[in-house]
Amino acid sequence: MSDVVVMLVDNGSTRAASVLSLRAIAARLAAACGHPVHPVSLQHADRVTPDQLDGIAAQVLPVFLRNQLTAGLRKFIVVPLIFGNSRALTSFIPEQAALLAEEFGPFELRLAEALVPLPRGEPLLARILAEQAAQCSAVLGTRPTRVVVVDHGSPQPEVTAVRAKVTMGLRDYLEEGIALGQAVMERRQGAEYDFNGQLLADMLDSCAAQDPHAVVILAMMFISPGRHAGPGGDIETICRDAMQKNPGLRVGISRLVGEHPLLVDILNQRLRALL
Repeated sequence: MSDVVVMLVDNGSTRAASVLSLRAIAARLAAACGHPVHPVSLQHADRVTPDQLDGIAAQVLPVFLRNQLTAGLRKFIVVPLIFGNSRALTSFIPEQAALLAEEFGPFELRLAEALVPLPRGEPLLARILAEQAAQCSAVLGTRPTRVVVVDHGSPQPEVTAVRAKVTMGLRDYLEEGIALGQAVMERRQGAEYDFNGQLLADMLDSCAAQDPHAVVILAMMFISPGRHAGPGGDIETICRDAMQKNPGLRVGISRLVGEHPLLVDILNQRLRALL
C-alpha cells in the first residue's frame, strides 16, 4: 500500500474552519488506518489564504492529482467525506480524472463508498446524530418535543433519499412521543422540488404554530463548519430569528458530524473495503 495515495475528499468551502476541520478528520483517519491521508477538497478551498490555515495552503483535487502524477505516482484512493452519491462523486471526480488521463496517460483512481450508501444506509451515522441530539438536549436541560434533521438540501432525489434514510434510523433512538422531522437550508422553487423538504425557517415557524412552547433540537447533518453550519453560520441566525419571532419557542443546535469520533470508524470501513 506504500505506493497508494489516499485522499479524504470533501466538497470544499471558502471558510478556513471547514479546511481545518477536514485536516483534523484526515489526521484522525490516518491514525486509525496507519497510512498517510491527504485532506483534499474538490473546489473552493484554494481561495482560503494560507495565513488562515497555519501557513499551509489548502489542496484542491485537480491541482493535487496533477502534482502527484507529475511526481510519478499512479495509484489513488478517494475516501469521500460526503453523505451521498452526489454529482461530486458521479460526475466531477470522474471528469477530472479523465482530463488528467488524457495528459498523463492511464492511472488508477478508486473511489470508496459515500458515508451513506443506498439502499443499505449507515447505522452509525444515525447513532452519531442521536448522540449529538441527546447531548444538545442535556445542555438545554429539557426533553425536546421535536427533533429535526437538517442538511444543506439538494436538487437530486437520490441525495435527499440519504437524509430520509438517516432520519428513519434516528427514529429508533428517540423516546416515544418525540416528533421527528426534516428540513433543508437550500432548495429550488417549484413543486417539482417539493421532495427536497421544507426550508428550516419555515419548519421552525410551523413547529411554533403547532406548539407555542415547542422545544426543537436540530440534528445537524453537516460534517464541518461553513456558510450554513457552525459559529456565525446561517443556521444560528435562522434559529435566533425564529425564537425572537416566536417567544415561547426553544431551539437547540447539535454539534456537527465531523466532531464525533464514530465518523472515523465509518471512513476507515470505507477505506479498508478497497484495500
